[in-house]
Amino acid sequence: MSACSGSAAPRRAASHASAWLLVCAALAGGASLPLAAQARVKAAHPSVNVSTVLPQSVMIGLQRAHVPLSSISVVIEKVGDRTPIVALNAGKPMMPASTMKLVTTYSGLSILGPDYRWRTNAYADGTVDANGVLHGNLYIQGTGDPKLVPEELIDLVQKIHKAGIRGIDGALVLDKRYFDPSTRDLPPFDDDASAPYNVGPDPLLYAFKSLSFTLTPSSDGTVTIDVLPALAQLQIDNQMRAVNGPCRGEAASVSPTVTPTPNGTLVASFAGEYSVRCGPRTVNVAVLDHSAFFAGGFLALWQQTGGTFSGATREGAVPVGAKLVATHQGPVLSDIVRDINKFSNNTMARNLFLSIGAAEEKGPATPAKSARAIEAFLRRDSIDMEYLTLDNGSGLSREEHITALSLADLLQRANASPVAQVFVQSLPIAGVDGTMRNRLTNQGAGGNAQIKTGTLRDVRAIAGYVASADGNSYVVVSFINDPHSEAARAAHDALLEWVYQGPSSGFSKISAPAAESAGVAPHGKPRKNPRKREAH
Repeated sequence: MSACSGSAAPRRAASHASAWLLVCAALAGGASLPLAAQARVKAAHPSVNVSTVLPQSVMIGLQRAHVPLSSISVVIEKVGDRTPIVALNAGKPMMPASTMKLVTTYSGLSILGPDYRWRTNAYADGTVDANGVLHGNLYIQGTGDPKLVPEELIDLVQKIHKAGIRGIDGALVLDKRYFDPSTRDLPPFDDDASAPYNVGPDPLLYAFKSLSFTLTPSSDGTVTIDVLPALAQLQIDNQMRAVNGPCRGEAASVSPTVTPTPNGTLVASFAGEYSVRCGPRTVNVAVLDHSAFFAGGFLALWQQTGGTFSGATREGAVPVGAKLVATHQGPVLSDIVRDINKFSNNTMARNLFLSIGAAEEKGPATPAKSARAIEAFLRRDSIDMEYLTLDNGSGLSREEHITALSLADLLQRANASPVAQVFVQSLPIAGVDGTMRNRLTNQGAGGNAQIKTGTLRDVRAIAGYVASADGNSYVVVSFINDPHSEAARAAHDALLEWVYQGPSSGFSKISAPAAESAGVAPHGKPRKNPRKREAH
């Protein structure tokens, strides 16, 4: 008998007849689940009731966005109970966008450990004279630290100085063998090669290979331009003029023209008028290749701290006889995971993804090694991922796929694991921080939902935990793969709010269109958030 026939008798019907509901695939648009996926749902979760209804508030959001039910998958489960309350298209492989970072970060925390630190090493190959000048090469060896920013790299620079080296008359050599060359200089995901989210992974990733320019207009007609991080080869050509008058979009359109020159200088040119009323504006631009960016950043800090350098920069391996002179240990992985999930940092996720493969199968890291390592871990962790396809681990891909049911299984397992607290606390809190800070701010779910978000063209996703008003905690996963997905955020927000109100209350109390148009919560007036609970 089909699980979607409407007549399958649930074993738990006596106590859960009004609460445990399964919404099957192919209710709209004629889409059907693969037979293996249907069998998976039935075998893993046999005791579920059947319905053809989503909460009314969610249906309204989907209808307004012109998204059919065949384009959305949903799984809702009570934490600690893998029997779904809602399972729409649950076993259908979907593009998850950045919710794929949950697979990478949970696997990384479990395989490497929350206290794992990346090391960046400095080696000297030569002699140091009485004036502190290294007559030879200085080697910097990277292992993929995802957060090697100026505040971190200065530690390595200062340790090299403490080792007695004040000048270098040889070369600055970058050892990047930890990642396979095939992982570098990849084409951007889309046409915007200067967008920081498109920056690829690198063993010596520095400041996300991006410059942050801050423009500050003054009443005297000048515009001050500050930049972080400093690069030794960077020059700013400032032709900006501050003017009076209304701010009519200048703050959103200011961007430099960045031009490499034959002598190695990088010129960032700003021109045009900028209204004083626009106030300070920061624009982020990815520039150069990883090696040139790292070398420029390192040498800028080196020179700022009194170091001298007159040689060239290049890539190469640390020779056997070189002496280790300094080591910088990056932030602990638990902090890295928080940044990845709270702010959906693609580049950090990709570096972590490759680091997992290098740690498990030894370098040089490749995506294939990382995928094998993660899939092997998930099997050991008893998480069934039959339709998982990993590409770069960040979700910034149209090749990565997963089912809502599989991701719900991972969230259940993660919540019961030794890394539960670190993992759950890394997720954005609705109405509070990260990518959820501006969502559900005036709803009950605000402050009570810890949700990883994901968006790509034609993709919208949410996955995480909701602490409901009835004292229970729920796993929620939903993917929308549809050309109209961008307009469906309201449907996902409505789903989270419905879960917060308590799915065990059934579908009969879901908000009506009149209540929605009046701007009230599904069960009446908006209520104040109760004390925040975390699903551990």
